[in-house]
Amino acid sequence: MSESYERERQNNSRLDDLASKVSALRGVTIDIYDNARNTEVIDSNNELFSNLSTSLKGSATRLGRMAQQGDKIAVMKLAAIIVGTVVVLWWIWHLIF
Repeated sequence: MSESYERERQNNSRLDDLASKVSALRGVTIDIYDNARNTEVIDSNNELFSNLSTSLKGSATRLGRMAQQGDKIAVMKLAAIIVGTVVVLWWIWHLIF
């Protein structure tokens, strides 16, 4: 009888070890999944900023053409809009921080 209790104790000990290894493996798997999901978000943001950069380049090109044509009123309006936007963003920044 003593021998069967000893084997049962060893089996329980090995079962506990196996359960802890499975738990650690589950934690690693969850970490890998979270990391992969974060990578997708980063890739999405990179694409978004790339599109924004392309859009800004196009806008700058159109602005340059407009300035070369001598449409001073349109350039002044655009400058006022840009200055106004910067002032509003600066004001919002100081309200938040």
